[in-house]
Amino acid sequence: MATEIGFIGVGNMGGPMVANLLAGGYAVRVYDPNKAAVDDCVAKGASTASSPKDLADQVETVLVCLPTPQIVQAVALGENGLSKGSKVKTYIDLSTTGPQTSVPVAEGLKEAGIVALDAPVSGGVIGAVSGSLAVMVSGPHNDFGHHRPMLEKIGKNVFYVGDKIGMGQMMKLLNNLLSGTALAVTAEAVTLGVKAGLDPKLMIDIFNASSGRNTATETKFPNSVLTRKFDGGFGSALMFKDVRLCLEEAEAQGITMFVGNATRQAWSFALNQGEAGEDSTQIIEHYENLAGVEWPEDKS
Repeated sequence: MATEIGFIGVGNMGGPMVANLLAGGYAVRVYDPNKAAVDDCVAKGASTASSPKDLADQVETVLVCLPTPQIVQAVALGENGLSKGSKVKTYIDLSTTGPQTSVPVAEGLKEAGIVALDAPVSGGVIGAVSGSLAVMVSGPHNDFGHHRPMLEKIGKNVFYVGDKIGMGQMMKLLNNLLSGTALAVTAEAVTLGVKAGLDPKLMIDIFNASSGRNTATETKFPNSVLTRKFDGGFGSALMFKDVRLCLEEAEAQGITMFVGNATRQAWSFALNQGEAGEDSTQIIEHYENLAGVEWPEDKS
């Protein structure tokens, strides 16, 4: 009989992870207020629960992949949350919330007899679909070892960061600070180049053959910006949230981040200029508008 686990949050990232867990031999019971997302998981073989508590009454291990710290707190410790369940023993948070959320959540769950593991992921929707995510885990080592085979179904690169809750979250925030900085500064550079008459595709080709190469030039610009599809799969609001959380951690520890603060300002600008639900790759549109740049007719 397949090991049954729970999964809460089956959107752009969580849905593909559920599919990979099902393909890996796990029986997965899901919960999400988005009925269409749940139905998609059910079509792949998942079963359902009516609430976080209902899920925690039925399975011993629950993974969550949620968009904001507030939602994570409500799902874990709320009135109808996981902490009220009768069967759950392990909580694994794949979200990006920061230590200031993960630590008190873990402490609250511990009072209910539930062990928490941080396990934020990186790699985007493409990585979630292919099962090639990087997973950054912190928490009790023995619990990590027990659940590592399951985590390897969703990520080819599973890293144990340390035994202190929050270390995995800190690692993820640092990663996303670098990712957000690369995307913002690449958008600035390409906008300047287009204004000066350079071809955007040629610029990206040269960056990728030179020392300016980064994650934005390698994947996001060729796939989502040069094509003008803007379908990177990670929203500007989430990018701003992650950068903000990272800077808050730096401020709490007395660390000065000159470039990090500029990155936060850039994403605040993009968020204020854009529309709700905007993809993070659309940040270049706001730079173009600011600079009065028109994208060349040939967008290939």
